[in-house]
Amino acid sequence: MRGIVWFRQDLRLADNAALVRACEECSEVIPVFICDDNLESMGRIGGASQVWLHSSLKSLASDLREKGSKLILKKGKALTVLEDLIASTQATHLYWNRCYEPSIRKRDEAIKTKLKASMKVQSFKGNLNFEPWEVLKKDETPYRVFTPYWKKSLLEERKPLPLPTPIDLKAMKSMPASLSLESLDLLPSHPIPDWHTPMMSRWNVGEKAALKTLNDFLKNNIASYKTQRDFPAVRATSTLSAHLHFGEISPVQIAHYTNAFAKGDSDHEAAAKAFLRQISWREFAYYLLFHFPHTLSQPLNKKFERFLWAQDYQDDLRKWQQGRTGFPIIDAGMRELWATGLMHNRVRMLVASFLTKNLLIPWQEGEAWFRDTLIDADLANNAMGWQWVAGTGVDAAPYFRIFNPRLQSKKFDKGGDYIRRWVPELAALDKKYIHEPTTEMSKECSYPLPMVDLKVTRQRALERYKDLKS
Repeated sequence: MRGIVWFRQDLRLADNAALVRACEECSEVIPVFICDDNLESMGRIGGASQVWLHSSLKSLASDLREKGSKLILKKGKALTVLEDLIASTQATHLYWNRCYEPSIRKRDEAIKTKLKASMKVQSFKGNLNFEPWEVLKKDETPYRVFTPYWKKSLLEERKPLPLPTPIDLKAMKSMPASLSLESLDLLPSHPIPDWHTPMMSRWNVGEKAALKTLNDFLKNNIASYKTQRDFPAVRATSTLSAHLHFGEISPVQIAHYTNAFAKGDSDHEAAAKAFLRQISWREFAYYLLFHFPHTLSQPLNKKFERFLWAQDYQDDLRKWQQGRTGFPIIDAGMRELWATGLMHNRVRMLVASFLTKNLLIPWQEGEAWFRDTLIDADLANNAMGWQWVAGTGVDAAPYFRIFNPRLQSKKFDKGGDYIRRWVPELAALDKKYIHEPTTEMSKECSYPLPMVDLKVTRQRALERYKDLKS
């Protein structure tokens, strides 16, 4: 028997249920990745994520070669590519790990329906701890608020062991033809500036890098995670999000190795619980997307379809994108994003609040910018996060939460270290002024004046939210 393993958002060999089952049931296994431009898997992936995907596929191909196998790269409509590959290899089995974006689910169901009449087609849980249908309220309806979902998931927790990498990948003796990685066109092309090379120089990509990143975090930073994770200048977070997004590491692996490391140490156990709670937010994002697929582009709370957003906001949007708002913590976050493809989570909330509430720019604009510039631009997580901050999605009482960037900056970047790192023109300022330079200081530093009055724009937003609520 000959099986095809269709890699998607699971670019790893360990804890890969589809790969394990293929190696158990088949005498020959063909690993394949399909670049399908028409769907959320590729068609809505942004520039920064495409660059990461290029490196991740390169790493996966190398790992497969080390074990005597080969990654077959294809491009085109998935069903057509698979049918051609099945015909040319006489494959009898097809395996994949499930994805949950609406159009991918629809596509996968169509593929399974079309092919299962002539071959064995199996899909597996490989990207989540819990399937979206496994955690429900007593009345079998889905949760819309995170904390009750999280508490219920703790009750359901089974703590499975990660699956090992198959000892023998059972490579087909004569592998089918493969496209070159370069032909997938994932890297920026001329005349686009070479922005991706300095960005990626900051990162190590692939399964081995993901496991090392987790191990380093557990040994060096987990102890301070609970108390320090909100401070952007402090190295207290895991930086695993891009690895997790592309499936170079699984949430099962993260939970298992984190719990094993923390076991027996009360301080580590408390920090581990706080860390794994944040991992559960990603699970909740996919959960919401599964049950409420319209939330990729439309508000979960239907009444916000009538919200009065700003008009003719392109100039303000551009200043926000370029980190030229005149609010140091906002500009630091936006510049960090452009330089690294990542932004600290606390700062993500601040820049999102500023865009949607102080500028009244629709959250979809921010979601689109993040999707293009983040290396961890997870569709479900990105949309959920933006709706959470904008007040249109999952939250118990969201409309009055408007973060003040100056107060948040003084609280979470007291010495201004994060601002100095990413807004170098302000680096020489005393910490007394780093969060709010005077007009004279801004002019001397060639730094923009604040583009809005925080008090006025906060009141404006509250009035519009109040009008909508009434």
